[in-house]
Amino acid sequence: MSYQRITLALITILTIAATCAAQTETSTPKSDDKAEQIVQKAIQSVGGEAYLKVQTVTAKGFFTEYRDGVSGIPIKFVDYIAYPDRERTEFMGGGNRIIQTNDKMQGWLFDAAAKTLKDQTSKQVEDFRTGLRTSMENLLHGWWRNEGATLSYVGRREASLGRRNETVKLTYPDGFWIEYEFAAIEGSPAKVIYKRKQKNPDTDLMEEFTEEDRFFKPIVLAGITAPFVIDHFRNGVQTSRINYESIEYNKPLAEALFAKPANIKGVK
Repeated sequence: MSYQRITLALITILTIAATCAAQTETSTPKSDDKAEQIVQKAIQSVGGEAYLKVQTVTAKGFFTEYRDGVSGIPIKFVDYIAYPDRERTEFMGGGNRIIQTNDKMQGWLFDAAAKTLKDQTSKQVEDFRTGLRTSMENLLHGWWRNEGATLSYVGRREASLGRRNETVKLTYPDGFWIEYEFAAIEGSPAKVIYKRKQKNPDTDLMEEFTEEDRFFKPIVLAGITAPFVIDHFRNGVQTSRINYESIEYNKPLAEALFAKPANIKGVK
């Protein structure tokens, strides 16, 4: 249900997040009927009204980092989301506990091993904003309309033998764009593709990378379909996997989950 939003939070914690950069589009496409039809079909494929009425998501599972295509040790996580722009992700592993919390355009971090509680940097907050912009929820719920983004139809792409994906594109006024792919027949979410820039530590130069999330293992809970496996790729090489164990919808979330504690002793 949270699709790839959690990927940005997890990658930020593991210090491999990149800085979002504006894309170089020469013109802004206008929303068209074909693209809108594909989005409406996708909404129905994930639960229709039941999906649109979700206010909170509580999810548990494992995050695995990949280096050069080789998987590392899975890390447990618990993710709390209050739509549209509040999220708290807790990571447990190796005797440590790390909490990353975002509330709109501000956030804080807790690291039990380092015994630190601090505000997020502007880069980390911007990474969260990128996660919001690129999320499947943003597209399907229509939050992008509030930012003046426009929707266009890209076309069909080969997905696998005998299967095709329909592709739509969101373009924001600042030029940043995201492409979303959906199974042509079922209408279900398949991929999210966008570009980011980050500094290469070897050359100290800014480089552009293609980021891609692929959704697998759809499971229906409470009338809502969500992918229980999300693989993230950078320039075609896998960098992470999210494997959900459980997802709960519309479970009440206390305000204290998102509020920054006064000190380390106040972290719960």
